[in-house]
Amino acid sequence: MKAVVFEDVGLPGIHDRAVPSFGAGEVLVRVAATGICGTDRAILLGEFPARRGVVLGHEAVGAVTAVGAGTRSVAPGDRVVINPTYHCDRCRPCRRGMPAHCGAKEGREIGVDRDGTMAEYAVVPERFLHRLPASVSYRRGALVEPLACVLNNLAAARLRWDDQVLVLGAGPIGALCALVLARRGARVTLAERDQGRIALARLLLPRTVRVLAAEEAAGAGTPDAVIDTTGSLPGDVLGAVAPGGTVVVMGEKEAGVATLPLRALVTRGIRLVGAGPYRPADFELAVDLAQDLPLEGLVTHVLPLERYAEALAMLAVAPAGPGRAEAGRSSARRSSTAGYSAMKVLLATDEGLAP
Repeated sequence: MKAVVFEDVGLPGIHDRAVPSFGAGEVLVRVAATGICGTDRAILLGEFPARRGVVLGHEAVGAVTAVGAGTRSVAPGDRVVINPTYHCDRCRPCRRGMPAHCGAKEGREIGVDRDGTMAEYAVVPERFLHRLPASVSYRRGALVEPLACVLNNLAAARLRWDDQVLVLGAGPIGALCALVLARRGARVTLAERDQGRIALARLLLPRTVRVLAAEEAAGAGTPDAVIDTTGSLPGDVLGAVAPGGTVVVMGEKEAGVATLPLRALVTRGIRLVGAGPYRPADFELAVDLAQDLPLEGLVTHVLPLERYAEALAMLAVAPAGPGRAEAGRSSARRSSTAGYSAMKVLLATDEGLAP
């Protein structure tokens, strides 16, 4: 099978791999499509650690090809979406109802240190597969996993009906935040620095969402809540939120360090929230809500696996050609300042996106 493999910083490559074997309680999935996530981009830019030689990708949909002994919830032919956030149910966080913070995740993160889904096939434990509702296409289903991230963070924000919400960053996560907030009737402004992303967001999102350049948003009123999907330092936005307001730090950078104005945080009664990964219940809710949300509207490109380099270039990552790892690192640094020409990009198998 073909697979997109992380070789080094700035150096992904298309490899021929054997179809993975599977055992009891595991399922072989023929991957239909995998979304390119901000984590994949960060890995290739050297901003997020990953195991060299790992198959990238974790936002995936596909069809069950074969099942291991004891599997009962899915059968060959079922259309499924993969929950890539594994948990053990045995460690202390899991036993306390916090499986998103499972202590056994080390070494088991799909597309980071365990082979992911940018491949023709993937093996997944049965309990981390969910059937796609008949009304949810593969194109829409590929957005279920990032939708779960959004639902978890918006729930942590504890928004009120009359809140004015500022979302920082018009990438797929920021756009999903704005889409969900607009559906629930919130007054939402989406702020972005990249002109390509601004144009795409204005084209793809409901007209009730105000999409502004970052400098325009700074003078567009005081929000009651700020959802930062960019990984900017939270200290930069504490002064922008209303007294008693909430700042949700959703974007993450491995080396990010924040300096906070503590007096403003305390005297103005600001809530600073880090929601972390989604819970299994969030993922199940995302599958359900996908039946009514037009998630596929954020997908601007669907390309075959072999065109991974073209897909990454649309997301401001220009992979290096064959050569030394240092060349890849240099290429990654240069491309990190490039602009975006896509919103959500899916990598599909040779068969493309079936229903």
